Amino acid sequence: MLQTGAPLLLFLAAALALNVSPGPDMLYVISRSLEQGRKAGIVSALGIGVGTLVYTLVTALGLSALLFSLPILFNAIRYAGALYLAYLGVRMLFAKVVKTRGVTGGKPVHMSLGSVFRQGVTTNVLNHKVSLFFLAFLPQFVDQSRGQIALQLVLLGLMFDTSGTSVNVLVATLAGRVGDSLKKRSAFSRIQRTLPALILIGLAILVAL
Repeated sequence: MLQTGAPLLLFLAAALALNVSPGPDMLYVISRSLEQGRKAGIVSALGIGVGTLVYTLVTALGLSALLFSLPILFNAIRYAGALYLAYLGVRMLFAKVVKTRGVTGGKPVHMSLGSVFRQGVTTNVLNHKVSLFFLAFLPQFVDQSRGQIALQLVLLGLMFDTSGTSVNVLVATLAGRVGDSLKKRSAFSRIQRTLPALILIGLAILVAL
């Protein structure tokens, strides 16, 4: 089983500190919350949480080391992630607009929550930094003398994922409120559609570089 006491508290503190630091996943949640509201932001956060579970299992099975040892495969995932984020940003930027009575410029057509969830999963799975992070971070808190290393990695990954999902849900709630307030101001309707798209495109460039 897992270590207890100070080592476990250190892991939880480190996990929380890392999860509250802005990264591609959090920025994706913010962009989705601003563009489509609190509920969509929370669903995207849950999708990211499922993506993190995938990497938890991959790490426990030792496949992260394989990705790290094969630069071609690693770079393929990295560039696929960048292209996917760019695609989301461009599609959001040029989304069809539905005219709404009394609102200048209308509002963008929203995706279904199922599509938002799938995008959250895909965004996280194609984030190459997640695989590197799990490979470098989780093993530091594994105690070989306790045996069942794979189980320890899974439990640590679950705790990290729970912390990250909780943070992203809170971020989605706050960003959703900001988005709702912008909806009431017709002058900001274009900004509400453009800003999240630019965030995603900027993330794509950062991931690619």
